[in-house]
Amino acid sequence: MKRTLPILLSAALILAFAQAALSQADMTTLAPAAFGKLTRPAAQFKHDEHNEKAKIDDCAVCHHSGADGKQDKTVSSEGTPCADCHKLEKTGKGTDLTNAYHKQCIGCHQEKGKGPIACGQCHKR
Repeated sequence: MKRTLPILLSAALILAFAQAALSQADMTTLAPAAFGKLTRPAAQFKHDEHNEKAKIDDCAVCHHSGADGKQDKTVSSEGTPCADCHKLEKTGKGTDLTNAYHKQCIGCHQEKGKGPIACGQCHKR
């Protein structure tokens, strides 16, 4: 019994740390280089868990395409950085990068009546 207790404790610790490490791998961090130095911590969320909970099956719901200031949610831009289309400063009819993120995330949360909408709920210090 004296030998099994340390082995069981070690195994429990390894499993606890492995679970924490794996859960961090699921995190999506929204911090494009286009922002430069951030004034708040980057927003983070568990991408797959979020989509399952929100029942989002179509990537284009969030990863939309578009032109001339109009969103096209029928074509996915998945894999293309938001900053490729949304510039740091507003140009023409387009939406600047900060507002693009905020409208996309907060707008959906407000529409659904679920999810964080206050700054500190996403940008956690």
